[in-house]
Amino acid sequence: MEEISMSISVGIVGLGMFGPSFIGHYKKHPDVKRLALCDLKSDRLAEMAKRFEISETYSSLDDICKSDIDALVIITQPWLHVRQAVQAMNSGKHVYTAVPAAQSLDECDELVRTVEKTGLIYMNGETSYFYPETAFCRKKAKENAFGHIVYCEGEYYHDMSHGLYDVSKGRWGAQWGWDKTGDVPMYYPSHSLCFPISVTGAYMTHVSAQGFIYPNDEWYRKDTIWKNEFSNEVALFKMSNGSIARINEFRRVGHPGCVRSTVFGTEGSFEHNLAGAVWADKHGSQVVQLAMDHEPLPEPLASDLGGHAGSHAYLVHEFVDSVNRQRLPRINVWEAVRYCAPGFIAHESAIRDGELMKIPDWGDPKV
Repeated sequence: MEEISMSISVGIVGLGMFGPSFIGHYKKHPDVKRLALCDLKSDRLAEMAKRFEISETYSSLDDICKSDIDALVIITQPWLHVRQAVQAMNSGKHVYTAVPAAQSLDECDELVRTVEKTGLIYMNGETSYFYPETAFCRKKAKENAFGHIVYCEGEYYHDMSHGLYDVSKGRWGAQWGWDKTGDVPMYYPSHSLCFPISVTGAYMTHVSAQGFIYPNDEWYRKDTIWKNEFSNEVALFKMSNGSIARINEFRRVGHPGCVRSTVFGTEGSFEHNLAGAVWADKHGSQVVQLAMDHEPLPEPLASDLGGHAGSHAYLVHEFVDSVNRQRLPRINVWEAVRYCAPGFIAHESAIRDGELMKIPDWGDPKV
């Protein structure tokens, strides 16, 4: 589409544990000429407004949706993402949400239908899309250096002891209780799924999965709202291009934590772990130095890439540029549901002891 604006207004909704890490990047982006903050907690809202010197604030999503702001960045609890995105788009706002895009197949459907109905821009904030290793492998795939991609791995290792107890309690706030523990690992699969999907350009069609039950686990139990006793889940997927992908989501693991990726092709392969990255072909292998600054960014974002392997600045620019130029973001709604829907079916397969199950798909982007 043609560029129709040279600046936009943005509101950031949700200033809890994750939202504040994006405020600085939006404030510094040269195409954001007006920035507002929104949070239900008045003390937190006042603190962030003072810290980042932002005068425009809103105390609820309802209020900011009534404003003339162009786009909303929603960084709230996962189970609120679709509900709030739909409300925002129905009020005429372009929307970015944190991951995961949705919490169920019905929510995936509602999100896609709302984007199609309103014609507004939706983007999902999957950090892994802009990880250096993902960008490197997308470039190799575009060059056909892999040949035919045979097999991919995407793994998210994050032990509960590494901050996840606090994340869970923080999300629920005063409503937290032992009935809220044990959320499903495969309901938060986008860090892992993004890699094979964005590199291959394909999507998951079928899955067989298994779950691991930690003995006497007090956190993962069947008597919670999640009814889930799997702390770790492993899924084997068939993909639309004929390749195979294995996805691991581990929350009980003796590991410092990482998002790890691997690709094996008929002509070339890529392996990535804690020791580093390696490119290999039939003649040998070489260590790869992955660059965080793998795409051009406007200053001052280029000098401050932010967290999650430098992905924050790229996510901010992708959304701002998509809204400003009225173009389809790379992590659009059709891509986003492919990052979460396979996880819902994988968990169901694990409950059914590995039954091979078909995964729904909402098609390619409709521009």
